[in-house]
Amino acid sequence: MIIDTAVFVQSNTKIEKLPTANIPEFAFIGRSNVGKSSLINMLTGEKGLAKISSKPGKTITINHFLINDKWYLVDLPGYGFAKRAKTEREKWKKMLNNYLLRRENLLYTFVLIDVRIPPQQNDLEFIDWLGESQLPFVIVFTKSDKVGKNALAQLVAAYKKQLLEKWEELPEIFISSSEKALGRDEILSFIDRTCSDFPGLYSSSINT
Repeated sequence: MIIDTAVFVQSNTKIEKLPTANIPEFAFIGRSNVGKSSLINMLTGEKGLAKISSKPGKTITINHFLINDKWYLVDLPGYGFAKRAKTEREKWKKMLNNYLLRRENLLYTFVLIDVRIPPQQNDLEFIDWLGESQLPFVIVFTKSDKVGKNALAQLVAAYKKQLLEKWEELPEIFISSSEKALGRDEILSFIDRTCSDFPGLYSSSINT
């Protein structure tokens, strides 16, 4: 897939005010400071599309970007940032649950995991919740350039092993590096294939 246009549409916290759900949508989420904004910018080829901050937990709204006038890329708030007030975290959780459960054009959620960090409880709980809720998702390991090739293989294998303690079958997994654009073609190809199944609203031949 070639990205010709990537345009910010809106930021919102209320599902009833989100863009009309008439084209495919893909959401990106992960722990705070997982490299989500960098990954989005790398995928779209727009360095300043998603705002990058040195302060974890900056994204606090549901942010929609229109890609090629054909599908939405959605930047969701990060989770696991304890410095926010408990009431605020609960508010975000409710907002995210409403979005993930009710957004009818959401085809996949991309769960971002920092490959350098051992499995974290909130990541595992979120992945389990997606499965229990029968919400399609994939896993993207980020920051793969920060470790050596052998270490990367061992870290990914260890994570898969942990997931298989509960899961009979693993979701699709991508390895990425925003700095080296690793995983870009694979992720965009996956999105392209998935969009082509969205009835009557997308033609992959336009953008390939």
